[in-house]
Amino acid sequence: MPEFPLGEGPDIFAGKVIHSMDFSAMDNESARELIKGKRVAVIGSQKSAIDIAAECANVNGPEIPCTLVQRTIPWALPSGCFWWGVTLGNLYGSRFSELLVHKPGQNIIYSVVASLLAPVRWGFSKFVESYITWTLPLKKYNMVPKQSFLQDMSSCKSFLLPDNFYGKVEEGSIVLKKIQHFSFIKQGLILDGEVDKPIKADLVIFATGYKGQEKLKNMFSSKKFQNHIVGSPNSVIPLYRHIIHPRIPNLAIIGYSGSITNLHTSEMRCQWLAHFLDGTFKLPSIKEMENEIQEWEEYMKTYAGKEYKRTCIAALHIWYNDQLCKDIGCKNKRKKTFYEEWFQPYLQSDYVRLSPNN
Repeated sequence: MPEFPLGEGPDIFAGKVIHSMDFSAMDNESARELIKGKRVAVIGSQKSAIDIAAECANVNGPEIPCTLVQRTIPWALPSGCFWWGVTLGNLYGSRFSELLVHKPGQNIIYSVVASLLAPVRWGFSKFVESYITWTLPLKKYNMVPKQSFLQDMSSCKSFLLPDNFYGKVEEGSIVLKKIQHFSFIKQGLILDGEVDKPIKADLVIFATGYKGQEKLKNMFSSKKFQNHIVGSPNSVIPLYRHIIHPRIPNLAIIGYSGSITNLHTSEMRCQWLAHFLDGTFKLPSIKEMENEIQEWEEYMKTYAGKEYKRTCIAALHIWYNDQLCKDIGCKNKRKKTFYEEWFQPYLQSDYVRLSPNN
């Protein structure tokens, strides 16, 4: 929950304030009853905020519009979209697409190829950005992101919009507000200091994320382990293979690092962990694990911009899965033909029941 100066926070608000975590914990009927007939303001830019705003629009319609308040606008994709026969998976989910970026632990050949293909990398990003701005009325509502699509992909900030999201905006069921600052008043919200234009609300839902580092830190009573798990203030959570802390090897964290599809990535990590616990392979030295973590951090700093502290493998999930497969001892190139291997997306079905020599 964001913090506010005295007299500007939820304490002076006459309505109700909750976090998206509280909303998601409700059953469908309870959530519907909570928002039905209420003026709702949702604070946030990511998937949870967009989904909640769409749900409010479905319940209340244009008669009682939901206000979606955003600071940083991400690249959000129309559901089920195709780019003139080219899918997002072709552009950002194939082995060829991963040749375009510099990868953690890459050899000199991969480095040279990524440098030579930099114009293609830029072209892919601009192609997606152009299609989205052409398909959706982003300019009309001042919702064109400032950062590149590649940066959002590399920091796990891009996502699929709910069906007909901008249709709900067009009909007036959702009101989009792009702001830099907001505060509470008794009747609702003041956006960017515009006191004469308050946003009246009965319910404010904060879809403002989670303090993941604090959650991990608070698992431990030992100050030593607390310092180990969070790393330095200017670094990512230091996890080898995004799973195990080199200095706390009896703790595995499956879902912290994001990806293009978190369920698939978590399943891959569970398979890797099961083989590790079964003795299929051993961990390298602490120094080697910390070197690998540093390589991933340098990659995040290069491609994710200011969002690098949020570890993400979305733009390199095949490269990442390759490392897990090599640890287990199974084939990392799992397609049947050269074309499929290099130009088709890798799916969950390509990694079923991994085992040595499989």
